[in-house]
Amino acid sequence: MRFMIIIKANEKSEAGVMPSERVITEMGAYNEELVKAGVMLAAEGLHPSSRGARVRSVNGKLSVIDGPFSEAKELIAGFWILQLRNIDEAIAWVKRVPNPDNEDWEIEIRQVGELEEFGDTFGAELQAQEERIRAGIRSQ
Repeated sequence: MRFMIIIKANEKSEAGVMPSERVITEMGAYNEELVKAGVMLAAEGLHPSSRGARVRSVNGKLSVIDGPFSEAKELIAGFWILQLRNIDEAIAWVKRVPNPDNEDWEIEIRQVGELEEFGDTFGAELQAQEERIRAGIRSQ
């Protein structure tokens, strides 16, 4: 199973404040542990929402909203994609996320949907298309 581990933004991350050298060092060591364990598929930090935009569709009409966005606690500052056996394993890894500066944080864990979950609604043609897409991604 794949899980997206979502690091919630806070006032500091939304202000563009970079983490301390200590945090970067400990996070690097943690990420190396994830890689050595063979569970990390991807991990990235995100710029503040002031450098982003939202595209919204209402009744078929598109609109663009430039950042920054309010409510930092509802925004994402970064993420990991991990391949794990179950949510308990995801929770165990998240409990090990370094926090050397003892900052308040919140991390959300969400299971990534898999093709098998779509059942009969995802027929052979759609499965073949999805496999072509994934093969194209792997070849990039």
